[in-house]
Amino acid sequence: MTHPHDTGYKQLYSFPEMVEDLVTGFIHEDWVAQLDFSTLEKLNGSYVTDDFRSRSDDVIWRVKFQDQWLYLYLLLEFQSTVDPFMPVRILSYVSLLYQDIQKSNQLPDNKKLPPVLPIVLYNGQRPWNAATSISELLQPMPESLQLFQPQQRFWLIDEGRYSLAELEQLENLTAAVMRAELAEDEAQFARVVANLNVWLQRPAQNHLRRIIKEWLISLLKNHLPNTQVNELRDLTEIETMLARSWSEKWLEQGRTEGIEKGIEKGIEKGIKQGEVIGEAHILKKLLTKRFGVLPDWAVDHLKQASQPQLEAWTERLFDSPTLVDFFEA
Repeated sequence: MTHPHDTGYKQLYSFPEMVEDLVTGFIHEDWVAQLDFSTLEKLNGSYVTDDFRSRSDDVIWRVKFQDQWLYLYLLLEFQSTVDPFMPVRILSYVSLLYQDIQKSNQLPDNKKLPPVLPIVLYNGQRPWNAATSISELLQPMPESLQLFQPQQRFWLIDEGRYSLAELEQLENLTAAVMRAELAEDEAQFARVVANLNVWLQRPAQNHLRRIIKEWLISLLKNHLPNTQVNELRDLTEIETMLARSWSEKWLEQGRTEGIEKGIEKGIEKGIKQGEVIGEAHILKKLLTKRFGVLPDWAVDHLKQASQPQLEAWTERLFDSPTLVDFFEA
């Protein structure tokens, strides 16, 4: 049965920006620096074996590596259980790819098969705890017999093994997609969309923005079923809707805590100053929910602000893509 996000993910990874960020952000090997991502070329991912068994589309790209092609085979896994025989599947898929390369006369002049990097992007709820190579699945055997056994390994990217804090350190489209999958409330979703709004501003990225918008709406319908998203036309509208939604939830709680904190301070410094402290406490809480832990300079700005300044800042809470823009506008 196809996972509802399967098609959306395949659309996302039909864009070279997504593939480049996937490789550079999550495969930490020296040879990655030698890949020429300007040569990324998407291939047809449908293969048919000689006995007419068909293989449904996966996402396959190739990229220049040391004057030759490296094939990137992206397998997007959304099953609820881990597949213990994934290396066997990968072995068959790579074999079909090699068959297609040979039959379509895509071999280089030396007639050698090109390297293939199979990547399994897994977002199941359970951590991946199964084999990532064929050798782990084979029974014990004499060393001389091992020479005749297939060798196949895949690169596993298990979304659930990354924390939101780790992913937020990466200015990376694939990391943003993972953060959206892991988001637990409107605030975390809003921060993801705010980042995407900043990173996808070039006109050439308009199509990718649209695909990401559609994918986010599908995701929001599953994660936040009570959120009204059908009429949203752009990432900016999604960000504003989410920001307003979570701010309304936190505003009442923050105002109560702020008033209590303000009154407590107000006993010593006067009720008026206590109200300012309470307003600053509310705004600090909202900014933290949107942008993450505030740096010292931002906290100092809030402490030194007057009540009119705090009120003006609160008005533009939804309009600033970054914390710096928020204070400088």
